[in-house]
Amino acid sequence: MDEGDGKNIYNEPWSLYIAECRDKTFYVGVARDVDKRIKEHNTTSKCRYTRYRKPITVKYKELCASYSVARKREAEVKKFSRKKKLDLIRG
Repeated sequence: MDEGDGKNIYNEPWSLYIAECRDKTFYVGVARDVDKRIKEHNTTSKCRYTRYRKPITVKYKELCASYSVARKREAEVKKFSRKKKLDLIRG
């Protein structure tokens, strides 16, 4: 097998994102392509949380080294209070 054939997307960079929903709540997720994922949130019903809270807009992005790093960071950020998420968004 050629080395290129065994490419593992989970070892590539992923992004953590915080999106604001129509009802002003925040959704925290991870994606390889955040813009594509936000479009998916806004045009499909795949995500139960955002299904009835469209449109959603990206408020924050953070590049992570891999999928596992992004998921760990996602779990951490999901536990943040609204104020702490706003502080992260505002920098």
